[in-house]
Amino acid sequence: MSKKVFVAMSGGVDSSVAAALLLKEGHEVVGLTMCFNLAEKEGGKPSCCGLSGLEDARRVAHKLGIPHYVINLDREFSRKVVDNFFKEYILGRTPNPCVRCNQFIKFDSLLRRAFCLGGDFLATGHYARIIKTPQGLILGKGRDHLKDQSYFLYRLRQWQLKKIIFPLGIYNKQQVRKMAVDLGLGVADKQDSQEVCFLPPEGYAGLVNGRYPGRVNPGHLVDKDGNVLGEHRGVAFYTIGQRQGLGVARGYPLYVTRIDPKRNIVVAGPRREALKKEFTVKDPCFPGQPFKKKVEIGVKIRYNHKESLAEAYPVKSKLKIRFKNPQFAVTPGQSAVFYRGDKVLGGGIIEKVLG
Repeated sequence: MSKKVFVAMSGGVDSSVAAALLLKEGHEVVGLTMCFNLAEKEGGKPSCCGLSGLEDARRVAHKLGIPHYVINLDREFSRKVVDNFFKEYILGRTPNPCVRCNQFIKFDSLLRRAFCLGGDFLATGHYARIIKTPQGLILGKGRDHLKDQSYFLYRLRQWQLKKIIFPLGIYNKQQVRKMAVDLGLGVADKQDSQEVCFLPPEGYAGLVNGRYPGRVNPGHLVDKDGNVLGEHRGVAFYTIGQRQGLGVARGYPLYVTRIDPKRNIVVAGPRREALKKEFTVKDPCFPGQPFKKKVEIGVKIRYNHKESLAEAYPVKSKLKIRFKNPQFAVTPGQSAVFYRGDKVLGGGIIEKVLG
């Protein structure tokens, strides 16, 4: 049966082809592009949701013959994503703004706007799938495991999964680009966005200082025994596993192994000291039933991390994760996402590294 489907169109090849596929299936398709005022306020040049992306989305919608609307979600995005991003860095953690954008903006604020406009579903160009099981809907990896984006979507709930469509979940990137060429969409060769969309080319350092004057101060760079190796610029400018920019020569590569914002120190050491097996996860989210006992699962601790075998133990409202083998740069603030095969079981925010 034909449905009214709103498509989140960023102006990129993926969302453009997603809209075209839904139109081909006979649905009533409407394009929605999110608009933020961050370029003016922050000095950034968003690679998506900026003026060039908006124009590309408008041209694709015109080519497809579908209505296209622009939705200003600046206030929600600033409060839920941007503010959190900088606060986390001030606290010595490394956030993932794309996870929060999907949770609070695309699949909450934008999804609700689509409902208000009479939509039945919201579709995006994510490489992921929604899988029906006897227990309900769950998120699945995209068939193209090189482009799979399920990591960024693990916080989706049942009510959202029931109203979302991922048309590209069964395709790979090469197929999508070829479809864009065949359809004459004009965005077939457009490069994927690689950076945080709201940051200027020079990065976040200047913005942190501008938002929190006096909160980011130099301090000691030390080894695991507390011996001073040098000075750091401020804990907000470092992340676990970082090698570049430490300004210290020791005859072997140094990596950030721990950040202590209370004492304003950054700990560095050889790579082996950044290998950890155990950590806790806060704010866990499950599309179905939460873990009630010890389970063996696959875990990713960042998007480009190779999924690794681990055991998960529920501990009150949190989880303890223990990898079978030590993993490099387990980073507080990042998301740990749980898998079994192609199915996403849930995930949460890395809180504390235990060893």
